[in-house]
Amino acid sequence: MTSDILDEIKKEILAKLPKDTQVTKVEFEGPEVVVYTKNPQVITENGDLVRSLAKELRKRIIIRSDKSALLGPEETINKIHEIVPEGAEITDIYFDTVTGEVVITAKKPGLVIGKYGATSRNIVKNTGWAPKILRTPPISSDVIGKIRTTLKNSSKDRKKLLQRLGRQIHQGSKYPNDWARVTSMGGFKEVGRSSMLLQTPNSRVLLDCGVNVAAPDNKTAFPYLNAPEFSIEELDAVIISHAHLDHCGFVPYLYHYGYEGPVYCTTPTRDLTTLLQLDHIDIAQREGNPLPFNVKHIHKAIKNTITLDYGEVTDISPDIRLTLHNAGHILGSAISHMHIGDGAHNLVYTGDFKYEPSRLLEPATIRFPRAETVIMESTYGGREDVQPSRNSAEKEMMKTIYKTLKRGGKVLVPVFAVGRAQELMVDLEEYMRHGMIDEVPIYIDGMIWEATAIHTARP
Repeated sequence: MTSDILDEIKKEILAKLPKDTQVTKVEFEGPEVVVYTKNPQVITENGDLVRSLAKELRKRIIIRSDKSALLGPEETINKIHEIVPEGAEITDIYFDTVTGEVVITAKKPGLVIGKYGATSRNIVKNTGWAPKILRTPPISSDVIGKIRTTLKNSSKDRKKLLQRLGRQIHQGSKYPNDWARVTSMGGFKEVGRSSMLLQTPNSRVLLDCGVNVAAPDNKTAFPYLNAPEFSIEELDAVIISHAHLDHCGFVPYLYHYGYEGPVYCTTPTRDLTTLLQLDHIDIAQREGNPLPFNVKHIHKAIKNTITLDYGEVTDISPDIRLTLHNAGHILGSAISHMHIGDGAHNLVYTGDFKYEPSRLLEPATIRFPRAETVIMESTYGGREDVQPSRNSAEKEMMKTIYKTLKRGGKVLVPVFAVGRAQELMVDLEEYMRHGMIDEVPIYIDGMIWEATAIHTARP
């Protein structure tokens, strides 16, 4: 079935490409259709061609060079330095021979991309290598470094995963899509361990997999993975809404439990999730209450994570198409829109979201093409849960800080390391810059520093 679908897609692609395009292979890699060619510049120079193909086929199309068309690494590095302006401040270049990508890390990645992608297309034209462009974090991040090293060293394993996943996604639906079911696995009528299982006749998808860090025992700390509806062998995908532990903290256990499939989230969510999961393990060990997973399971999760941008439509199973939208909660937080059964049903899962714009983030997206079912986070949704506006809360906070400093005191602020800490740092900088509070040293702990470094890598 999968081979028949691929053959049909290949025919459609070849019919649309210029006659002189030398296509050597077309294959599925996860949700993407990858076209290998000996002369990729014929396609990449016509950006509208790839976009129209993707729109017509309703698939993500990636163009890569056949190995025979790749320039040698040393020559490629020289060419890149010739093509890319010095102002880009390239800090690293390495080659992924499995995918035919050259990974370019730069302080100013926009200059490597160029106006309308002109510079990156020029790299393809002159070297054959497809540039993957990353930002050098202005503040050095150990976590981002570890993630990039893990991905670099696991390229072959990732390609095998993506090829296997591609066959599963594109095998077509076996059964009519006449129902969808959601089972609570945790987080309903409680705070913490948010998790839901979405079932259709053809798919099983887990929406979040969190922990309750304040629970007195494991029975109430982790999701109900022993629910009769749940089977790790049948699980097609995991979607993570954002990086707080009550939504992502138990994902590594899935890999300890035997899960071999993908995790879908935004890139910032992957990075921040890794930071918080590593910290969770460290704290649990120091408190003499070790978790039922370890660092190697976090590394497995990193290798199996497929990151998506907001608005990027992606097939994640034979009958579910996923689109992530900004949730406005923390960096990378996402509202998941699932298009089920070719539009038979549309489900929106918000995770934590925020309508009010902040100093760091835009407000949550609230418009979707269609939505028959909305599952909404409601931690602060009670009738009496009236929150002060950000502006009034900010002024009250700064008023307290001003009074404390004026009487020679010190201010200790216990705050979440991810999201709120960065918001507060921006507030303090602005108030001090305008002379509204005294300029004094600000000390932050290591966790906040690392989280802030991750923020700077995703401006």
